[in-house]
Amino acid sequence: MSESSAMLPLGTPLPPIRLPNAVDGASVDVGAQAAGKRGTLVMFVCNHCPYVVHVRQELVRVAHEALDKGLSVAAINSNDQRTYPEDGPDAMARLAREEHWRFPFLFDETQDVARSLKAQCTPDLFLFDAQGKLAYRGQFDDSRPSNGKPVTGRDLRAAIDAVASARSPATEQKPAVGCSIKWREK
Repeated sequence: MSESSAMLPLGTPLPPIRLPNAVDGASVDVGAQAAGKRGTLVMFVCNHCPYVVHVRQELVRVAHEALDKGLSVAAINSNDQRTYPEDGPDAMARLAREEHWRFPFLFDETQDVARSLKAQCTPDLFLFDAQGKLAYRGQFDDSRPSNGKPVTGRDLRAAIDAVASARSPATEQKPAVGCSIKWREK
């Protein structure tokens, strides 16, 4: 069943995010990483979601382009590993290593970071400007696993280009669509 992003209000500040990187176990402070950068891309993704799998190759390419343009990038997995062990830290580390990710893959075990950004789905994308204010949230592009449209990353790429050039992205933004975040039972 697909879920859409909540479309957090533009201008929302980047919340404090300190999570372990599944690749090396190091604690990553996303705000500290963002200091002095042109912007920060926070991507909620996971290993198994067909929506993420569908765009992942191009999403990683776009994330690397963002790094090359002076932005910081962090991927976050907030899925409950008890019910989805394929999304646990060991599998996360394997995936990031195999695909040569140049950005951390953080594990949000408490799911507090996902809640703070009102993340709803994977992929759910949040782009903050140099001042740490939300400039873009929404879809990667119009492609979905079964709609036949090519995966281009058009929407996110345009937003990154704007933020990297100290401009505001277009305010008309389409929600992301993907698998729901797998919330832990209360």
